Amino acid sequence: MKLQSDPHSGANTITGYGDGYVEINKTPYSHAVLLNSNGAIETWAASSFDALEGSHFAQMVVLEPELILIGTGKRQRFPKPELLKALIEAKIGFEIMDSQAACRTYNILVGEGRQVLLALIVENS
Repeated sequence: MKLQSDPHSGANTITGYGDGYVEINKTPYSHAVLLNSNGAIETWAASSFDALEGSHFAQMVVLEPELILIGTGKRQRFPKPELLKALIEAKIGFEIMDSQAACRTYNILVGEGRQVLLALIVENS
C-alpha cells in the first residue's frame, strides 16, 4: 500500500507499507523500527510482538516524544501492562494499533506538526 506524504515538510514519513516491509522516505525496511517525526530512523530491537520486553519501551522514553504510536503487526494486540510501565511513569501518551493503521495515523500526526514516535513491528506472512 502506498501512502501519501508531504515531501516539503522535511519530516520522516511513511511512503509505503506491505507484507514484510515498511517504506520510510521511499527507503524500504524489513525489520522493526523506531521512527521519530524529525529525528533518526532506528532499528527497534523488538523482533516480534511476542518478544516485547520492558527494555523495548524504555528505549522509547529516551527519545522524549509527545506521543507514541505502537504498531503491533498485522493485528492489534495489547502488551502486558507491566511492559508499558516506563511510558506511564514518564507520562508519555501512547496508542496501540495494527501496524498499517499506525503508519496512516503517524503520517496524519506528522502533517499536523506533532512530535510523534512510531514504534513499528514489521511482520511477514
